[in-house]
Amino acid sequence: MEGLLDWVLRDILTRVADPARSGESVRSGGVDRCVSEFIRVSGTLLPNRAFIRVMPELLNAGRTLSGVPVAAQLLGSDPNCLAENAARVAALKPAGIDLNFGCPAKIVNRHGGGAMLLEDPALIAKIISAVRRAVPAEMPVTAKMRLGFNDDSRAEECAQAMADSGASEIVVHGRTKAHGYRPPAYWERIADVRAAVNVPVVANGEIWTVADALRCREISGCNDIMLGRGIVANPGLGWAVRAATHSSSACRVASLPSAQVAWPDLLPLIAEFWKLVSARVIRKHRAGRLKQWLNMLRRRFPEAELAYAALRTINDSDAIDAWLRRELASSVVNTLSLAAA
Repeated sequence: MEGLLDWVLRDILTRVADPARSGESVRSGGVDRCVSEFIRVSGTLLPNRAFIRVMPELLNAGRTLSGVPVAAQLLGSDPNCLAENAARVAALKPAGIDLNFGCPAKIVNRHGGGAMLLEDPALIAKIISAVRRAVPAEMPVTAKMRLGFNDDSRAEECAQAMADSGASEIVVHGRTKAHGYRPPAYWERIADVRAAVNVPVVANGEIWTVADALRCREISGCNDIMLGRGIVANPGLGWAVRAATHSSSACRVASLPSAQVAWPDLLPLIAEFWKLVSARVIRKHRAGRLKQWLNMLRRRFPEAELAYAALRTINDSDAIDAWLRRELASSVVNTLSLAAA
Protein backbone atom coordinates (compact mmCIF):
# COMPACT_ATOMS: atom_id res chain seq x y z
CA MET A 1 0.00 0.00 0.00
CA GLU A 2 2.37 2.63 -1.32
CA GLY A 3 2.07 5.99 0.41
CA LEU A 4 0.09 4.65 3.36
CA LEU A 5 1.17 1.42 5.03
CA ASP A 6 4.93 1.93 4.94
CA TRP A 7 7.62 0.71 7.34
CA VAL A 8 6.69 3.36 9.93
CA LEU A 9 3.10 2.15 10.19
CA ARG A 10 4.23 -1.48 10.03
CA ASP A 11 6.44 -0.77 13.03
CA ILE A 12 3.70 1.02 14.96
CA LEU A 13 0.83 -1.34 14.12
CA THR A 14 2.87 -4.39 15.08
CA ARG A 15 3.60 -2.81 18.46
CA VAL A 16 -0.10 -2.84 19.40
CA ALA A 17 -0.55 -5.11 22.40
CA ASP A 18 -3.36 -7.59 22.93
CA PRO A 19 -5.98 -5.64 24.93
CA ALA A 20 -6.93 -8.80 26.80
CA ARG A 21 -3.39 -9.45 28.07
CA SER A 22 -0.26 -7.56 28.99
CA GLY A 23 3.45 -7.91 28.38
CA GLU A 24 5.91 -7.50 25.55
CA SER A 25 5.30 -11.04 24.32
CA VAL A 26 1.86 -10.10 23.03
CA ARG A 27 2.92 -7.00 21.10
CA SER A 28 2.41 -7.91 17.47
CA GLY A 29 -0.83 -6.18 16.56
CA GLY A 30 -2.37 -9.62 16.22
CA VAL A 31 -0.44 -9.91 12.94
CA ASP A 32 1.43 -13.07 11.86
CA ARG A 33 3.47 -11.43 9.10
CA CYS A 34 3.69 -8.34 6.93
CA VAL A 35 4.50 -7.51 3.33
CA SER A 36 6.42 -4.38 2.34
CA GLU A 37 5.11 -1.79 -0.09
CA PHE A 38 6.16 -2.69 -3.59
CA ILE A 39 9.76 -2.14 -4.63
CA ARG A 40 9.66 -1.08 -8.27
CA VAL A 41 12.02 -3.06 -10.53
CA SER A 42 12.48 -1.59 -13.98
CA GLY A 43 15.43 -2.61 -16.12
CA THR A 44 18.18 -2.30 -13.55
CA LEU A 45 19.72 -4.20 -10.67
CA LEU A 46 18.96 -2.15 -7.60
CA PRO A 47 21.59 -1.52 -4.93
CA ASN A 48 21.01 -2.81 -1.40
CA ARG A 49 20.18 0.69 -0.19
CA ALA A 50 17.14 0.79 -2.49
CA PHE A 51 15.65 -2.28 -0.81
CA ILE A 52 16.55 -1.05 2.67
CA ARG A 53 14.99 2.35 2.02
CA VAL A 54 11.59 0.76 1.44
CA MET A 55 12.11 -2.07 3.94
CA PRO A 56 14.40 -1.06 6.83
CA GLU A 57 13.39 -4.30 8.52
CA LEU A 58 16.13 -5.89 6.40
CA LEU A 59 18.53 -4.43 8.96
CA ASN A 60 16.66 -6.30 11.70
CA ALA A 61 16.72 -9.85 10.33
CA GLY A 62 13.66 -9.17 8.17
CA ARG A 63 11.42 -8.37 11.14
CA THR A 64 9.67 -5.36 12.63
CA LEU A 65 11.02 -4.17 15.98
CA SER A 66 8.32 -6.22 17.71
CA GLY A 67 9.48 -9.34 15.87
CA VAL A 68 6.88 -9.75 13.11
CA PRO A 69 8.39 -11.19 9.88
CA VAL A 70 8.23 -9.01 6.75
CA ALA A 71 8.38 -10.21 3.14
CA ALA A 72 9.82 -7.97 0.42
CA GLN A 73 7.37 -7.26 -2.39
CA LEU A 74 8.73 -6.67 -5.89
CA LEU A 75 6.82 -5.09 -8.77
CA GLY A 76 7.88 -5.29 -12.40
CA SER A 77 7.25 -7.12 -15.66
CA ASP A 78 10.65 -8.40 -16.84
CA PRO A 79 11.29 -11.96 -15.59
CA ASN A 80 15.09 -11.78 -15.75
CA CYS A 81 15.34 -8.37 -14.08
CA LEU A 82 12.92 -9.41 -11.36
CA ALA A 83 14.89 -12.61 -10.79
CA GLU A 84 18.18 -10.73 -10.45
CA ASN A 85 16.68 -8.28 -7.99
CA ALA A 86 14.94 -11.06 -6.08
CA ALA A 87 18.29 -12.81 -5.64
CA ARG A 88 19.88 -9.62 -4.36
CA VAL A 89 17.16 -8.83 -1.83
CA ALA A 90 16.99 -12.50 -0.80
CA ALA A 91 20.62 -12.19 0.32
CA LEU A 92 19.43 -9.54 2.81
CA LYS A 93 17.19 -12.18 4.45
CA PRO A 94 13.60 -10.96 4.21
CA ALA A 95 10.89 -13.35 5.40
CA GLY A 96 10.04 -14.07 1.76
CA ILE A 97 9.72 -12.64 -1.73
CA ASP A 98 6.25 -11.46 -2.75
CA LEU A 99 5.37 -10.53 -6.34
CA ASN A 100 2.83 -7.83 -7.11
CA PHE A 101 0.20 -8.66 -9.73
CA GLY A 102 -2.47 -6.42 -8.26
CA CYS A 103 -1.45 -2.76 -8.21
CA PRO A 104 -4.18 -0.72 -9.99
CA ALA A 105 -2.15 2.50 -10.37
CA LYS A 106 -2.30 3.84 -13.93
CA ILE A 107 1.40 4.66 -14.12
CA VAL A 108 2.28 1.10 -13.03
CA ASN A 109 -0.18 -0.51 -15.44
CA ARG A 110 0.95 1.74 -18.31
CA HIS A 111 4.40 0.19 -17.98
CA GLY A 112 3.01 -3.34 -17.97
CA GLY A 113 3.25 -3.98 -14.23
CA GLY A 114 0.86 -4.72 -11.39
CA ALA A 115 -2.69 -5.70 -12.38
CA MET A 116 -1.87 -5.31 -16.09
CA LEU A 117 -0.01 -8.62 -15.89
CA LEU A 118 -3.32 -10.37 -15.22
CA GLU A 119 -3.95 -10.04 -18.95
CA ASP A 120 -0.96 -12.33 -19.61
CA PRO A 121 -0.92 -15.54 -17.52
CA ALA A 122 1.99 -16.90 -19.55
CA LEU A 123 4.17 -13.93 -18.55
CA ILE A 124 3.06 -14.35 -14.93
CA ALA A 125 4.34 -17.95 -15.07
CA LYS A 126 7.67 -16.84 -16.53
CA ILE A 127 8.13 -14.23 -13.81
CA ILE A 128 7.39 -16.58 -10.93
CA SER A 129 9.48 -19.40 -12.41
CA ALA A 130 12.45 -17.08 -12.88
CA VAL A 131 12.20 -15.68 -9.34
CA ARG A 132 11.70 -19.13 -7.83
CA ARG A 133 14.89 -20.36 -9.51
CA ALA A 134 16.83 -17.27 -8.43
CA VAL A 135 16.27 -17.42 -4.69
CA PRO A 136 17.14 -20.09 -2.10
CA ALA A 137 14.79 -23.03 -2.02
CA GLU A 138 13.88 -22.36 1.61
CA MET A 139 12.74 -18.80 0.90
CA PRO A 140 8.99 -18.52 0.19
CA VAL A 141 7.96 -16.96 -3.12
CA THR A 142 4.38 -15.71 -2.94
CA ALA A 143 2.07 -13.64 -5.13
CA LYS A 144 -0.57 -10.95 -4.68
CA MET A 145 -3.25 -10.63 -7.35
CA ARG A 146 -6.59 -9.04 -8.07
CA LEU A 147 -9.42 -10.90 -9.78
CA GLY A 148 -8.43 -9.44 -13.12
CA PHE A 149 -7.86 -6.25 -15.07
CA ASN A 150 -11.11 -5.22 -16.78
CA ASP A 151 -13.04 -8.30 -15.66
CA ASP A 152 -12.52 -11.49 -13.67
CA SER A 153 -12.80 -14.00 -16.51
CA ARG A 154 -9.15 -15.10 -16.21
CA ALA A 155 -8.85 -15.12 -12.42
CA GLU A 156 -8.54 -18.89 -12.12
CA GLU A 157 -6.15 -19.10 -15.08
CA CYS A 158 -3.86 -16.48 -13.55
CA ALA A 159 -3.88 -18.19 -10.16
CA GLN A 160 -3.12 -21.55 -11.74
CA ALA A 161 -0.18 -19.99 -13.59
CA MET A 162 1.15 -18.69 -10.28
CA ALA A 163 0.72 -21.97 -8.42
CA ASP A 164 2.07 -24.15 -11.24
CA SER A 165 5.20 -22.02 -11.65
CA GLY A 166 6.25 -22.10 -8.02
CA ALA A 167 4.26 -19.65 -5.90
CA SER A 168 3.77 -21.20 -2.46
CA GLU A 169 0.85 -18.93 -1.54
CA ILE A 170 -1.47 -16.51 -3.32
CA VAL A 171 -3.18 -13.50 -1.80
CA VAL A 172 -6.31 -12.57 -3.75
CA HIS A 173 -7.82 -9.11 -3.53
CA GLY A 174 -11.48 -9.63 -4.31
CA ARG A 175 -11.80 -6.92 -6.96
CA THR A 176 -10.54 -6.25 -10.48
CA LYS A 177 -8.40 -3.29 -11.47
CA ALA A 178 -11.52 -1.72 -12.98
CA HIS A 179 -13.28 -1.99 -9.61
CA GLY A 180 -10.48 -0.02 -7.93
CA TYR A 181 -11.34 0.17 -4.23
CA ARG A 182 -15.11 0.55 -4.64
CA PRO A 183 -17.17 -1.76 -2.41
CA PRO A 184 -17.98 -4.56 -2.45
CA ALA A 185 -15.17 -7.07 -2.60
CA TYR A 186 -16.24 -10.27 -4.33
CA TRP A 187 -15.21 -12.83 -1.75
CA GLU A 188 -17.20 -15.57 -3.52
CA ARG A 189 -14.83 -15.28 -6.48
CA ILE A 190 -11.90 -15.78 -4.13
CA ALA A 191 -13.54 -19.10 -3.25
CA ASP A 192 -13.51 -20.02 -6.95
CA VAL A 193 -9.82 -19.18 -7.20
CA ARG A 194 -9.06 -21.18 -4.06
CA ALA A 195 -10.79 -24.22 -5.56
CA ALA A 196 -8.73 -23.94 -8.73
CA VAL A 197 -5.26 -24.17 -7.15
CA ASN A 198 -3.41 -26.52 -4.81
CA VAL A 199 -1.59 -23.88 -2.75
CA PRO A 200 -2.92 -21.81 0.18
CA VAL A 201 -5.00 -18.78 -0.77
CA VAL A 202 -5.35 -15.72 1.46
CA ALA A 203 -8.43 -13.51 1.15
CA ASN A 204 -8.12 -9.73 0.99
CA GLY A 205 -10.35 -6.76 0.34
CA GLU A 206 -12.97 -4.69 2.19
CA ILE A 207 -12.28 -6.16 5.64
CA TRP A 208 -12.97 -3.29 8.04
CA THR A 209 -14.57 -5.06 11.01
CA VAL A 210 -14.61 -8.38 12.83
CA ALA A 211 -17.95 -9.13 11.17
CA ASP A 212 -16.37 -8.49 7.76
CA ALA A 213 -13.48 -10.82 8.61
CA LEU A 214 -15.78 -13.65 9.69
CA ARG A 215 -18.01 -13.27 6.62
CA CYS A 216 -14.98 -13.13 4.35
CA ARG A 217 -13.59 -16.35 5.81
CA GLU A 218 -16.97 -18.06 5.49
CA ILE A 219 -17.66 -16.94 1.91
CA SER A 220 -14.14 -17.34 0.54
CA GLY A 221 -13.40 -20.55 2.41
CA CYS A 222 -9.96 -19.16 3.26
CA ASN A 223 -8.49 -19.78 6.70
CA ASP A 224 -6.24 -16.73 6.41
CA ILE A 225 -7.01 -13.11 5.60
CA MET A 226 -4.86 -10.11 4.78
CA LEU A 227 -5.72 -6.77 6.40
CA GLY A 228 -4.90 -3.48 4.71
CA ARG A 229 -6.80 -0.26 5.21
CA GLY A 230 -8.94 -1.95 7.88
CA ILE A 231 -6.08 -2.32 10.35
CA VAL A 232 -4.83 1.20 9.59
CA ALA A 233 -8.27 2.53 10.54
CA ASN A 234 -8.57 0.23 13.56
CA PRO A 235 -5.17 -0.89 14.92
CA GLY A 236 -6.92 -3.32 17.26
CA LEU A 237 -8.60 -5.19 14.42
CA GLY A 238 -6.00 -7.95 14.27
CA TRP A 239 -6.44 -8.81 17.94
CA ALA A 240 -10.23 -8.52 17.69
CA VAL A 241 -10.33 -10.93 14.75
CA ARG A 242 -8.13 -13.37 16.66
CA ALA A 243 -10.43 -13.20 19.68
CA ALA A 244 -13.47 -13.83 17.52
CA THR A 245 -11.87 -16.59 15.47
CA HIS A 246 -10.69 -18.53 18.51
CA SER A 247 -13.96 -18.20 20.40
CA SER A 248 -16.90 -20.55 20.38
CA SER A 249 -19.09 -17.44 20.39
CA ALA A 250 -17.33 -15.16 17.96
CA CYS A 251 -19.92 -12.41 17.78
CA ARG A 252 -20.12 -12.12 21.56
CA VAL A 253 -16.35 -11.94 22.05
CA ALA A 254 -15.87 -9.46 19.21
CA SER A 255 -18.31 -7.08 20.87
CA LEU A 256 -16.43 -7.03 24.18
CA PRO A 257 -14.38 -3.91 25.00
CA SER A 258 -11.38 -6.15 25.69
CA ALA A 259 -11.35 -7.12 22.02
CA GLN A 260 -10.68 -3.53 20.95
CA VAL A 261 -7.78 -1.15 21.49
CA ALA A 262 -8.82 1.98 23.38
CA TRP A 263 -7.80 5.50 22.38
CA PRO A 264 -5.68 6.12 25.53
CA ASP A 265 -3.61 3.05 24.60
CA LEU A 266 -3.33 4.17 20.99
CA LEU A 267 -2.34 7.78 21.70
CA PRO A 268 1.25 6.98 22.79
CA LEU A 269 1.69 4.97 19.58
CA ILE A 270 0.45 7.94 17.55
CA ALA A 271 3.06 10.04 19.33
CA GLU A 272 5.72 7.44 18.48
CA PHE A 273 4.53 7.42 14.88
CA TRP A 274 4.98 11.20 14.77
CA LYS A 275 8.46 10.84 16.27
CA LEU A 276 9.51 8.36 13.57
CA VAL A 277 7.99 10.47 10.81
CA SER A 278 9.72 13.58 12.13
CA ALA A 279 13.06 11.79 12.06
CA ARG A 280 12.72 10.50 8.49
CA VAL A 281 10.39 12.83 6.55
CA ILE A 282 11.22 16.34 5.40
CA ARG A 283 9.55 19.02 7.49
CA LYS A 284 6.96 20.21 4.97
CA HIS A 285 5.55 16.68 4.49
CA ARG A 286 5.42 15.52 8.10
CA ALA A 287 2.03 16.95 9.07
CA GLY A 288 0.42 15.34 6.04
CA ARG A 289 1.52 11.88 7.14
CA LEU A 290 -0.02 12.32 10.59
CA LYS A 291 -3.25 13.74 9.18
CA GLN A 292 -3.47 10.88 6.70
CA TRP A 293 -3.48 8.34 9.53
CA LEU A 294 -5.84 10.38 11.72
CA ASN A 295 -8.20 10.64 8.77
CA MET A 296 -8.29 6.83 8.57
CA LEU A 297 -8.67 6.47 12.34
CA ARG A 298 -11.81 8.62 12.22
CA ARG A 299 -13.70 5.57 10.96
CA ARG A 300 -13.26 3.91 14.35
CA PHE A 301 -12.43 6.54 16.99
CA PRO A 302 -14.47 9.67 17.85
CA GLU A 303 -11.28 11.02 19.48
CA ALA A 304 -9.54 10.84 16.11
CA GLU A 305 -12.27 13.02 14.65
CA LEU A 306 -11.49 15.66 17.26
CA ALA A 307 -7.75 15.28 16.71
CA TYR A 308 -8.11 15.61 12.97
CA ALA A 309 -10.24 18.74 13.36
CA ALA A 310 -7.67 20.26 15.72
CA LEU A 311 -4.75 19.61 13.37
CA ARG A 312 -6.42 19.96 9.99
CA THR A 313 -5.01 23.43 9.29
CA ILE A 314 -1.74 23.01 11.21
CA ASN A 315 1.44 22.18 9.33
CA ASP A 316 4.05 23.44 11.77
CA SER A 317 5.93 20.55 13.37
CA ASP A 318 6.56 22.41 16.62
CA ALA A 319 2.83 23.12 16.99
CA ILE A 320 2.04 19.44 16.46
CA ASP A 321 4.69 18.48 19.02
CA ALA A 322 3.00 20.80 21.55
CA TRP A 323 -0.45 19.43 20.73
CA LEU A 324 0.72 15.84 21.27
CA ARG A 325 2.32 16.73 24.60
CA ARG A 326 -0.96 18.25 25.79
CA GLU A 327 -2.98 15.26 24.61
CA LEU A 328 -0.66 12.77 26.29
CA ALA A 329 -0.67 14.73 29.55
CA SER A 330 -4.46 14.98 29.47
CA SER A 331 -4.78 11.26 28.79
CA VAL A 332 -2.61 10.44 31.83
CA VAL A 333 -4.64 12.76 34.05
CA ASN A 334 -7.91 11.23 32.87
CA THR A 335 -6.60 7.72 33.47
CA LEU A 336 -5.48 8.60 36.98
CA SER A 337 -8.86 10.20 37.69
CA LEU A 338 -10.68 7.05 36.57
CA ALA A 339 -8.39 4.88 38.69
CA ALA A 340 -9.02 7.06 41.72
CA ALA A 341 -12.75 6.88 41.18
